Amino acid sequence: MSTSLLLVDDDRTFSSLAASVLSQEGFQVRTARSLHEMRAALAREAPDLVILDRRLPDGDGLAFLPELRAQQPGTVVLMVTAHGDIASAVEAIQAGARDYLTKPVELDDLVLRARRAAEDLQLQERLHRAESALEGRRRLLVPRSPAMRQTLQMLERIATSPRSPVLLLGETGVGKEVLARHLHALRKEQGPFVHVNCAALPDTMVESELFGHERGAFTDARTARRGLVEVANGGLLFLDEVGELPLALQAKLLTFLDKGAFRRLGGSSELTSSARVVAATNRNLTEEVAAGRFREDLYFRLSVFKVEIPSLRARREDVLPLAESLVAELCAELGRRPVGFSAAARERLEGYPFPGNVRELRNVLERALVLESGPMLELEALAPGARGPSALADPDAFVVGGPPLPLEQVEQRYVRHVLERLGGRRMDAARALGISYPTFLRRLGEE
Repeated sequence: MSTSLLLVDDDRTFSSLAASVLSQEGFQVRTARSLHEMRAALAREAPDLVILDRRLPDGDGLAFLPELRAQQPGTVVLMVTAHGDIASAVEAIQAGARDYLTKPVELDDLVLRARRAAEDLQLQERLHRAESALEGRRRLLVPRSPAMRQTLQMLERIATSPRSPVLLLGETGVGKEVLARHLHALRKEQGPFVHVNCAALPDTMVESELFGHERGAFTDARTARRGLVEVANGGLLFLDEVGELPLALQAKLLTFLDKGAFRRLGGSSELTSSARVVAATNRNLTEEVAAGRFREDLYFRLSVFKVEIPSLRARREDVLPLAESLVAELCAELGRRPVGFSAAARERLEGYPFPGNVRELRNVLERALVLESGPMLELEALAPGARGPSALADPDAFVVGGPPLPLEQVEQRYVRHVLERLGGRRMDAARALGISYPTFLRRLGEE
């Protein structure tokens, strides 16, 4: 990120030469030759760094320093004083200048001091981003709604049990991975958190990915490889979209859950892992069991602790705190200062049902931050024409006269709406909705 710099000096020759040298060093340089010009420049744009001469035609730069620090507390100031004027240099540091230079100013010294100041600014910015992101993640887990508070309290109790499986249930985008990571943090596990998206793995590779393989187990198995169950030893193995696991592999997962033991593909030795399994799905597993697509014994084993995560529309009081937290995290990722919401934007966020839940909320905000550069997110940044197909669509578009529709029909209508908006591109529609392709087909009513 380029550092903006305001050089305030009435010596035209020095100012022009210094500005040229600093520009070549990557600084975005503006110049001013008086306090009057400096005030005008500060009103237009706050610089990261100011190099300020003490003696200016219309006043004392040192006397202006407290005013500058009050107006622009984040701006770093390098003060330029007369040669040998130690008292002024000390006074400048006490008034808030980072450093000082004495006249005649050596250009090499000027560049060196400016570079150091820029490096300090960049370090402070990185720390600010990290703190903002951390605070955002913390606030995601401080809900206002009773339903979500009960969910988190249950996870805290579950964390005290040693290795029992956990099944997280809820709609797409409610934050199942966030809660799985929260459980891992509550356990203070020594081992890693390992995330497996079962829907993203081809059936031919699932066993090898989860349990590993020995050399020669199949054509391309030139070396032995540890599976993710083994990698997660001592930690937490998060099986996302567990309902997508092939039936043949479900039996092997059940054995691991019962005994903590497994064999690599092509291997004969029994290995062990103390990884705790947390599974998640948006499928109705009781229906999957009845249809013969999911083993009943595995369902019961996974359901030792079953946690239902409420949808975002069931906890409307959490929407604005979540939005504020996500914006803080996204601003940190995008390298932006934190922004707020206009009153109209807040009203829109509170009134929209978010069928895509927290994931959709995050996508809406990320796009708005890219499109809106001001200090506030306005309603226009959240308007239908400025976002992806699923974001903040008019909720009335999926409501018809007469009695309320079953949720399944509303979801199917919404999925078809997204598919139509994307010109029939099914994979793109599944990605936009944040669901796997098999889940997309089921929601579409074609499986």
